[in-house]
Amino acid sequence: MKPRPAAAVVTEFARYLRTETVGGMILLAATAVALIWANSPASGAYTALRDFHVGPAALHLDLSVGDWAKDGLLAVFFFVAGLELKRELVVGELSKFKNAILPVIAATGGMIVPALVALGVGWGEPGIERAWAIPVATDIAFALGVLAITASGLPSGLRVFLLSLAVVDDLGAILLIAILFTAKFNVLAALAAVALLGLYAFLQHKRIRSAWLYAPIAVATWAFVHAAGVHATVAGVALALLTRVRKDPYEKSAPAIRLEHRLQPYSAGFAVPVFALFAAGVPVGGDALGALFSDKVALGVMVGLVVGKVVGIVGASALAVWLKAAVWPSGAGPRDIVAVAMLGGVGFTVSLLIADLALDGQAAEQAKAAVLLASMTASLLAAVLLVRRSRVHQRDNEST
Repeated sequence: MKPRPAAAVVTEFARYLRTETVGGMILLAATAVALIWANSPASGAYTALRDFHVGPAALHLDLSVGDWAKDGLLAVFFFVAGLELKRELVVGELSKFKNAILPVIAATGGMIVPALVALGVGWGEPGIERAWAIPVATDIAFALGVLAITASGLPSGLRVFLLSLAVVDDLGAILLIAILFTAKFNVLAALAAVALLGLYAFLQHKRIRSAWLYAPIAVATWAFVHAAGVHATVAGVALALLTRVRKDPYEKSAPAIRLEHRLQPYSAGFAVPVFALFAAGVPVGGDALGALFSDKVALGVMVGLVVGKVVGIVGASALAVWLKAAVWPSGAGPRDIVAVAMLGGVGFTVSLLIADLALDGQAAEQAKAAVLLASMTASLLAAVLLVRRSRVHQRDNEST
């Protein structure tokens, strides 16, 4: 089967980028609302709503509103991110090995170094044995939003690099979640989930298109993954990677593309912002901010995101290019990678999720506040660097 033309791939990426950029703006607004609400006289109402339980207890789905946002809505986000990753791997920029390997290596460096930094800074502190995973992730929507606002003059290859890096990064984070935060493993529920995933793959292979079949299978897979003790967002990634990306001659578009078109606006415009609304509401008063710098776990998270991410992404990328295992993105160089790597420190969505899973009570609130402060710092530093690099590229284009 022939891959889609390059122009079609670029168009799909541009559409994805535009939707995630708008979603990033909504995400920022939801975060602001959460912070204001949680630090206002109405903070009690915020906590009561976040902790209100709803759902069928008989199916072990009596979850709080915050947990539904974390376990349910984020599964939609990871399904869409997984679809984008598979499309890039099969018919997009990542289908070419030397293009694909750079963001994969960069993402790997951007996970290992921040984890080591957080572990080193917080060594010996209670909770660090799980909290080291908090700074490994990069937030797609937030990072793309900053990139779109500040870097209109940068080569498109850098945008693909950032998107690919963030998707691989988040996939790695989800694997960590599955490995580190599976407390009680239910074998029967896991086998049921695997069987449903097999049925989904079989229906894809047989070119069945009925949403009336796929929707119940997806919901049941999510429920069984949750019941198995594995974080339910894993179901979203697994289903996405089993979705067909290449279209048949009689189709206008492949199932993965159709699903992206339908679900991405809901993911970027609703699922992620609602998650942020219930995850980002942490105390940020003077005492709370001061405590961040005396809490070694929180400090490790901040240094891991702001410093570790840049060092890991740039160092791994430079090593890969020096060893001739990869090439720089088209039209870009090391200085551009430094600017984009700073956006890797915008952990936000998945980092907040891991903080919730890794820690409890006040420790979790401290870690989430650290993620918010580090993400804000990284986004501001990245904005400055990206504006400068964008001007350089614009000037170079005008002189040629």
